[in-house]
Amino acid sequence: MPVATVILCGGRGTRAYPHTAEIPKPLMDVDGRPIVRHVMDIYAAQGHTTFVLAAGFKAAAVVEYASTLPADWNVEVVDTGDDANKGDRVRAVVDFVGDTFFLTYGDGVGNVDLAALAGFHRDHGTDATITVVPLPVQYGTIELGDSGRVDGFHEKPKLTDHWINAGFMVMSNGVVSGSSGDLEDDILPALSRAGRLYAFRHGGFWKSMDTYKDSIDLAAIAEKSRQTNGTLPWLKSQTRASS
Repeated sequence: MPVATVILCGGRGTRAYPHTAEIPKPLMDVDGRPIVRHVMDIYAAQGHTTFVLAAGFKAAAVVEYASTLPADWNVEVVDTGDDANKGDRVRAVVDFVGDTFFLTYGDGVGNVDLAALAGFHRDHGTDATITVVPLPVQYGTIELGDSGRVDGFHEKPKLTDHWINAGFMVMSNGVVSGSSGDLEDDILPALSRAGRLYAFRHGGFWKSMDTYKDSIDLAAIAEKSRQTNGTLPWLKSQTRASS
C-alpha cells in the first residue's frame, strides 16, 4: 500500500481566471473549504494522512493553508516552481515519498476505493495505474431516428465507450525519477507504449473543478447531499471498480 499521497497544486488555473489571479486553483472554495481539502479528506477518510503538496504558483498561499490542516496529518509542501510542468513537479517531490505513492490532482474529487486501486496496481505488477471514468458530456445529446426524426433527449450523458484520466493514480518512484518531460504528454504515453500502464475503472461519483462554474456546481451538489443524507458524495462508501 502506498504511504504518501502527492497532490499537484502548482498550476495557474487559467480556466478559472479571474478567481485564480490571487490564489492557486486548489485553494478555491467549495462548500466552505478549498477543493484541495476535499481531495485530502478522501484520502484521510481511508487512512492515508501523509501528503506532499507539489506547489508552484502562489506557493506561499499553499504553505499558509497547510499550517491550518489537522495536526495529526503529516503534510509537506514543496515549491516546484511557478511554470514547471506536471512531470517536473512530480520529479521534484520523489525524495519525499516511498517506492510507491499515490498521485492525484488538486481539483478533482471522487469516491474512489483506494484500497482496491492499490490492490489492482499491485496485482498487475505494473509501474503506474491511473483511475479512469466515463467521459462526462457538458451538453445534452439528441437521439435521431430516420429522416432526421428526434427520438429522444439525453441530458449530459456519460459516454461509456470513452474513458478519461480522473487522477487518483498509483506510481512507482523509479519510473518517475528516471523520466523526462511532462506527466500527461510524455511519461504516461511512454509507459503505455511499454505496456507498463494500467487503468482502474471507477464507476462511482467523480467530478473535476476545471472552471469557476464547476466550483458552483460542486457546492450545489454538496448542499443537496446535506439535505438528503448528510454525506458528501465523494466521501460515501466506495464503489468497487473493475479492471
